[in-house]
Parts: sequence; structure tokens; C-alpha cells
Amino acid sequence: MISPRPAYLPRHLHRLLLALLLALPVSSHAATQERPDDSLRQHLTRVIGESDSFKDRFDAEVWLMDMSNRLKSRVPDDAERLTLLKHIHYEARKADLHPELVLAVIHVESNFDRWAISSAGAQGLMQIMPFWLEEIPEAGDNLFDIRTNLRFGCTILKHYLDKEKGDFTRALARYNGSLGKTWYPNRVFAALRKRWYKAR
Repeated sequence: MISPRPAYLPRHLHRLLLALLLALPVSSHAATQERPDDSLRQHLTRVIGESDSFKDRFDAEVWLMDMSNRLKSRVPDDAERLTLLKHIHYEARKADLHPELVLAVIHVESNFDRWAISSAGAQGLMQIMPFWLEEIPEAGDNLFDIRTNLRFGCTILKHYLDKEKGDFTRALARYNGSLGKTWYPNRVFAALRKRWYKAR
């Protein structure tokens, strides 16, 4: 059964994401749900109060708690994990992207290592090339800064998605520099399907 559209997702984007996911093979993976301990509850309460990209506090609590459980194995510290998720949600929504798609891109690009550097010199969570700092100097000068890295990554990905008229495969291939090939988009789609897609 296909569940109703999440409140934070515009109707046309929800349909597009569902169509994309229905075209992919079904996975049996499901995120393990855990009850929050006192430390996590305190951090969650603080982050929810600071979150301005959610429709309301309930929406923030549901999304942050769900994604926090899924991300815990990669970012064990509660405060760091929830702050990261808040920034991901904010920058994704600001760029009119699905936060879950951004999570999948980060999963593939850096496995949530904010200090990651590729062999080509790409840096941070979304593996941004340093030349972008020269192209948009007012955006900041440190690609290891979480918000700067996310802002660059989300803006670049949204630009490619618009350029490709909503074609996620081509936009993701552009993001990776492999336009015309599907191995990178398929890795992102697999991460999205297996771990980050939020069905309701």
C-alpha cells in the first residue's frame, strides 16, 4: 500500500519520488527503530526548537527521530547527528530538494565523513571541488564547514536537476562528473531505497 504524501513534500515531488522508487527493485531493508535515551531526547528537543525548515514541531520530531535512528551507526554522537540532520534538512529544503535524496548523496559521496577528501581533491560531506570557492567566494571559504559544504552541494545538485528538467539520473551523473553513465546514479538510488526513503 502506498502511504500518503508527507506534509513537508510538495505533491508533484512526492509523485516523482514514488515513481522513481517504484521503478527500482524492492529491498527488504528496514531501519531499526529504537526508543531515544535521555541524552538523545534532550538533543532532539533542542534541535526541534531550532529547526525552521519543518512545517511544525511534530513534523520535525518525526523526521529527525526516524533519520537519527538510521544515521546512528555512521554518526554515533547524538548532538552531532541531530545537528547534522537539521542542517541537511534545512539546506535541502532551501534548494527545493528532498532531504532523503541529499542523505543518499552524502552516503555515497563521503559516508558522512565531513573531513573526507577524494583522490581528485573533492572535500567534505558532499565532496565539493575547491574550485567552487573561487566561483562563488561569498559562500564561504571552508568546504569542511558543514553548512558551507551542504549549501554548495545542494545548490549544485538542484542546478543540475533543473538543467536536466527533473531527470534524476542525468542530474546525479552530472553531479558526479559521469554524464552518460548510470553507475553513480544507481548507487545513490540504492542508498535512497535501502536506507533513506521515508515511507508513511
